[in-house]
Amino acid sequence: MQLTTLSQSSLQDYVDCARRFQLRYVDRLAYPAIESEPTLENEQHQREGEFFHRLAQQYLIGIPSEQVGRLANTENLQRWWENFSNAKDLLGPLRENLTSLYPEATLSAPLGNFRLLAKYDLIAIKENKAVIYDWKTYRKRPRNEWLAARMQTRVYRALLVHAGAHLNGGTPFVPEQIEMIYWFAEYPNDPARFAYTSAQYKRDWDLLLKLADEIHNALRQAQDDASLYPLTDDAARCLYCPYRSYCERGVRAGDADQAEVEMEAEELFDVNFEQIGEIAF
Repeated sequence: MQLTTLSQSSLQDYVDCARRFQLRYVDRLAYPAIESEPTLENEQHQREGEFFHRLAQQYLIGIPSEQVGRLANTENLQRWWENFSNAKDLLGPLRENLTSLYPEATLSAPLGNFRLLAKYDLIAIKENKAVIYDWKTYRKRPRNEWLAARMQTRVYRALLVHAGAHLNGGTPFVPEQIEMIYWFAEYPNDPARFAYTSAQYKRDWDLLLKLADEIHNALRQAQDDASLYPLTDDAARCLYCPYRSYCERGVRAGDADQAEVEMEAEELFDVNFEQIGEIAF
């Protein structure tokens, strides 16, 4: 199947390790190894993180908090939901002077020879400002500098500028109208906030176009030419890569508790790109 779309996850893989990008998105190989130890605990944590996102979405579409909270049936989910429900600095502004809330919104736009897709946990429009919220269930609170450099931060803000006019009465947002907030379920009083500027938007979109062009050129050449997709120079990343055995970089997984932040499960989007327009949500 030909690669036609790019997301923050696929672009992050390409930036982190082009070989991983090739194995996952070009060759579409099955995961041959676990991501981190202990396996069952890590898988359970990922499932709980996905379920927490569903709880937040149900609350944001109007289901009463008490009713949603009854579905939090594990210790982690109960703690995260209590933190979410009590985060008045988070939920208060979401209920005051808002034009619209768009939970689980999807935007897409052309990017070179591809389409760029992003699925947002929440876009909140208040007066002339758009705030992107992203819920994180990390065990450890990552550094703001690490988050600022991630493709998610760069893609989500840039794509909202590029493809969010329909959320603003047909007028494109200028970068200065956009803010992105990461809210951490384990650290509810310490969100990470990222404003945006026109200079950052130009830098980000230029980078995204450059990466899309590199990927397109690699795909045009022989797919079995390993030199087109070099391995990362940072072998520590291989500890948490499910493809490490393909690259002869070990079999045993790293310990999730020792990682700065665990790798998130890949989001799967059930979207028909032939039916999606220049923008979609």
